[in-house]
Amino acid sequence: MEGFNTLSERKTWEQIIDKSRFIGIAVPLTTAEQIDKAMQNIREEYPNARHYVYAYRLHDGFIEKSSDDGEPQGTGGRPILDILQHRNIWNVLLVVVRYFGGVLLGTGGLSRAYGGTARQLINETELKELGLYQIFVLSVPYEWFEMLKYQFDQHNWIIEKEDFREVIEMLVHVHGQEAEVFQKWVDDFTRRQVRCEGQGTIWR
Repeated sequence: MEGFNTLSERKTWEQIIDKSRFIGIAVPLTTAEQIDKAMQNIREEYPNARHYVYAYRLHDGFIEKSSDDGEPQGTGGRPILDILQHRNIWNVLLVVVRYFGGVLLGTGGLSRAYGGTARQLINETELKELGLYQIFVLSVPYEWFEMLKYQFDQHNWIIEKEDFREVIEMLVHVHGQEAEVFQKWVDDFTRRQVRCEGQGTIWR
């Protein structure tokens, strides 16, 4: 499955256009419930604004939505959503708050203002690329441990956890495209002396 981009932390950026103040806020999240809470927090942080225009995309269920929040239809939320789609950004709420400055911008001006604020915010933000990884649990006899650690490091297979018991339980994340190769490699390299079981997937 194709990877996607997201944010590691909340980011803001703002500009003044014809006396109106446009504030872009990007919030990383993963559920619809978090969106309601984030919108509430933004309204409290920026009270008495004329508009809170937004778009979001949630990767779980491939849900996306935009809102013009009282601006003419298609002039606010759609340009913001376009930015998220164009950059393949998911699990992000992007809000542009407008404090009205008394000058009407027209539909084209509004689209440029909202879309431009969203675009500049994303341009100023370091995106994090996520890929789908297979989770493996390995039962490793002690004599194999150091050799496997070295080989995993060489292949960029990620050791997430080590639990030292009678044998060593290793939790390893492997990019989805390499999952079958990894399992066969472990069997061949250790002559099946290390048990290796898949335990689902994770985005990271």
